[in-house]
Amino acid sequence: MNHGIACCILDNLLQKYKELLETQNYMFGGLTGLKDPKGTDWGERMLNTVASQTIRHLFTQSESVEVFVRCYPSSKLLQGSIDSFKMSGRGLVIRKDFWVEEMSFETDAVAIDFGAVLSGKLNLKQPTQAIAQVILSEAGINQAFQAKLVTQHLVNLSIPSLTALSGGQPVSFTDIQVELLPENRLRMLAKADLNNGELIPLNMVMTVAVERRRRISFKNPKVELESVPEAQREISQNLSMALAEILDNMVDLDRFDLDGVKMRLNRLETEGKNLIFSGYAEIERIPQNP
Repeated sequence: MNHGIACCILDNLLQKYKELLETQNYMFGGLTGLKDPKGTDWGERMLNTVASQTIRHLFTQSESVEVFVRCYPSSKLLQGSIDSFKMSGRGLVIRKDFWVEEMSFETDAVAIDFGAVLSGKLNLKQPTQAIAQVILSEAGINQAFQAKLVTQHLVNLSIPSLTALSGGQPVSFTDIQVELLPENRLRMLAKADLNNGELIPLNMVMTVAVERRRRISFKNPKVELESVPEAQREISQNLSMALAEILDNMVDLDRFDLDGVKMRLNRLETEGKNLIFSGYAEIERIPQNP
């Protein structure tokens, strides 16, 4: 296609899109939280608007979501080619219960469906990878331990190693509180309900690490019994080790993936009251609904 004709067609399409946005009272800054750099042409601004709306809808709640798509010259859109895609978000809630302090990812060149963009959607022509970083706060981690997706693995457990300690009754771990510590460690406080009216306090320090880029492991549990009544110390020790083993086998990122997106981690680290994950996202398609 002649370059001049392509630019003319694109300008007409973008003008129609601009008119559509105006009639629907879309305001780039107010509705999407998007920073609109001075001088950005309509091709990039259209993509930024569509991408912002698509990404926002992946979260139950968001404090801010900022998207910047680079595509220059705009005529490249006709072939569905963009130079880069960056997203950063703060105060995000995934699946109603999982709070993320910050999340960001960035891709290099990406192939998209230009026709879908004109209808307000963002579709990939081929899978891509994005560099990703996720920051969880201590408060957000404790909130996650209240989520049904997590508690279902911690209550009414009939594992033989547990029922042997409870006289055959199911055991539940409740009141879990996590405190982040330096050097990739955390302290966990909890109570074990043996279904006999007795609650056993648990207190231990563990190391968190990444395994096979998709699992969060809880290793080297060190049980602290000073605050546990002497009569309960032996059973608290045993129950703490059992809880550590359950946690070590529970946090697999594949269980939390959005449709079409898989997270893979290279490293994690504790920093103050935050847990920081660095890695990448394998994006097969942009999810339309979380």
